Amino acid sequence: MTAVRAALPGGEGPEAAAGRGVPGGIPVADPVRVTDLAVVGAGPAGIEAAVTAAGYGLDVVLLDELPAAGGQVHRAAPAAFPRNGGGAEAAAGDALRAKLDASSVEVRTRERVWSVVGRADLAPSSTRLAEEAGFPAEGAARFRLDTLGAGGVRSVFATRLVLCPGAVERVVPFPGWTLPGVMGLAAATILLKSQRLLPGRRVVVAGAGPLVPAVAAGILEKGGAVVAIVDLNGPSEWVGVLPRLATMPRLAARGVGWFARIAGGRVPILFRCSIRRAAGRRRLETVTAAPIDRAGRWRERGGERTEREFEADALVVGHGLSPATEIGRLLRIEHEFDRARGGWRPITDEWGRTSVPGCYAAGDGAGVLGAAAASRSGRMAGTAAALDAGRIAPDAAAGRVRR
Repeated sequence: MTAVRAALPGGEGPEAAAGRGVPGGIPVADPVRVTDLAVVGAGPAGIEAAVTAAGYGLDVVLLDELPAAGGQVHRAAPAAFPRNGGGAEAAAGDALRAKLDASSVEVRTRERVWSVVGRADLAPSSTRLAEEAGFPAEGAARFRLDTLGAGGVRSVFATRLVLCPGAVERVVPFPGWTLPGVMGLAAATILLKSQRLLPGRRVVVAGAGPLVPAVAAGILEKGGAVVAIVDLNGPSEWVGVLPRLATMPRLAARGVGWFARIAGGRVPILFRCSIRRAAGRRRLETVTAAPIDRAGRWRERGGERTEREFEADALVVGHGLSPATEIGRLLRIEHEFDRARGGWRPITDEWGRTSVPGCYAAGDGAGVLGAAAASRSGRMAGTAAALDAGRIAPDAAAGRVRR
């Protein structure tokens, strides 16, 4: 707890700085907020969790560091940009934000959570340490979240907490990966969706997972040139997911649309290949790809390496997503390694409850499953918070979740 107090400007708690600003010119306004439920992350899971819990009468504060709610999947374009364009995905994001605006949720965007403390972590002398940490003497606040944003340094004390931090992208390093012009698939997605910019004039798209065809199709849709797709997977892996996609027709249709656009653009696809190197004098100029075996080792044919080189001014690459578990690990939530869902993830029950009482996890931060599943898990976590707070009967909650 000492570290939390020392991290505040001037080494003081937020109450001491209230009303006069803090060193460095950062103002402090409304420094302390006590609430029934705090939700971290305003993507599909966070919005659904917050709106659902608020619908049952809980006082809810939703926190996110981005300028607008929606997360990465439904990232909003800047206000100055024209509203036309964006297609069905943009419309879905606008509908989600409208749903949030119509609720009683207090939304705090542009606010970064930089410290989270659980009251249970302050044992054995929990009463004294809780007082030092600023926990209200009355009430059942279990969590303290310290934030920094345009409003200055602020703290939220919450009885319950839903973690919806989303996922982080993995990039396996290769020679030249730090050259200007090389970026992650997620960064390219932000450029395409939010800024409506192409990552380059001649782009190589590489890596693994559904973001590879999605980004390639997005570049082509906006008039860009994709000189090659370098896919770690082989055709058999893509065929292997077809039975699962058959149960999700809307997602399957989107995937078919991506590959149709790629085929229409006559983009060469190098299956079971990886980036050997990226090269250039001051920025990216060429990208070299080579085949790999199923274990990810470079494959040689006849004792010689088979490589292909492409001239490009941009390379977008990513090797899958992993749950963002920083806050959960700070709170000492129990985790497990789940290869199919991106690696280490918090252990939850079917409602999203974690091993820490009053704390829930939803969305890709609880295991990577995508935006559609994130919305459902967010609604379940919000319902669980209301159920545990006594705002909904168990039978009614179970019926809602079944639907």
